[in-house]
Amino acid sequence: MKNNHFSWPVLLLLALLPVRPLHAQQAVTEPASQAARDNFSDMRFGLFIHWGVYSLLGDGEWVMYFKKIPYSSYSRLPDAFYPHHFDAKAWVKMAKDAGMKYITITARHHDGFSIFNSKASAYNIMATPYHTDPLAELAKVCKQEGIKLFFYYSLLDWGREDYAYGSPIVNGKPSKGDWDHYIAFMKAQLTELLTNYPDIAGIWFDGEWDRPDVNWHFDEIYALIHKLKPNALIGNNHHHAARAGEDFQMFERDLPGENKSGFSGDASISAALPLETCETMNNSWGFTITDNHYKSVRQVIQLLVNAAGRNANLLLNVGPMANGVIQPEFADTLTAAGKWLARYGSSIYGTRQGFLPPQSWGVTTARAGHQYVHILQNPGVNPLFLPGLPGKLRKAVTYGTELPVKYTLVDKGILLYLDGFGNAGYDNIIDLTFE
Repeated sequence: MKNNHFSWPVLLLLALLPVRPLHAQQAVTEPASQAARDNFSDMRFGLFIHWGVYSLLGDGEWVMYFKKIPYSSYSRLPDAFYPHHFDAKAWVKMAKDAGMKYITITARHHDGFSIFNSKASAYNIMATPYHTDPLAELAKVCKQEGIKLFFYYSLLDWGREDYAYGSPIVNGKPSKGDWDHYIAFMKAQLTELLTNYPDIAGIWFDGEWDRPDVNWHFDEIYALIHKLKPNALIGNNHHHAARAGEDFQMFERDLPGENKSGFSGDASISAALPLETCETMNNSWGFTITDNHYKSVRQVIQLLVNAAGRNANLLLNVGPMANGVIQPEFADTLTAAGKWLARYGSSIYGTRQGFLPPQSWGVTTARAGHQYVHILQNPGVNPLFLPGLPGKLRKAVTYGTELPVKYTLVDKGILLYLDGFGNAGYDNIIDLTFE
């Protein structure tokens, strides 16, 4: 298959989409509504899905790059892609049972394959023997079940000639390829995603970091998204401070304020935008047959609590197999996490970061009249001092049992007596109620 995945009618469509000059990069675009942003923060827990023709090789979504597979060879994979066990209802049910409120799925990854019906590129799901649009099925079920749906969209493309991967950047454009044509192509596909799937909640961009010095025309792209769907949220995994037009800020494999992954060193935390941490359930995004490093139920729950205590959502990833099945190692853990959330979820959903910044032993979350103290690790002291109470304390109880927790109000804070708490387990929660 050739690298140019478009037809003459599509070329005409692309030609009609304008591309403005370099100076337009910094223009301000209208954001989504504050209500849409607040709703996003309220959800707190989402499912990330990396799935594509790379799943056939069982070596992650970067297999084409790391194995140095020529595009002429890699582009044969769609002929073998037939996910005969894909079941949108099963995927959405798993997410709901886990207590997840939204799903973000890869519509197009860096390999350039579109796992949706696209007229802007022949390199898409309709060119496979499966010949069915799984995103359409997923969108339908998500709407029925009250799950928000976001689409991941790669800015980077390893195979297209107009992108010209590896080409030097000169004056804001690659010296090879056809950059204006590539920008127009992305606009055409984003228009498809925002109009053919009308209930889409937002776009999750990735790959800007491949060309930090190029003019991506984000002012035009973001404006297009908000014009077609004003309340669609825009996020960009660019690993630096959020820019105008973006509606939430994400952190790859880091909690806000951390840089364990090495990606977040330049990502100053936005005080105005919702935050999201994305993380894997093993060590891989796309299906990797040799990766058995699965996170435990405890790790997943504590990751979610730690994110909420930093005012962030957790977007937790699974990489389905090529046949469309999500591994039971993922599903079983998520089901267990969902059972915990069914009991303790009101200390997570709809909350914001509490009065106390993250501590070595845990975090706090807050909602009107309540501060939830999440003790995730043994603090090593008893009583536990919490400084700077946000109001007049009415009572302190163990969340879920309503058993009173002994406390003493002292100058500049409170002493909580942890007698009988024992090991933290998943999460020992103390509910502080204020007048």
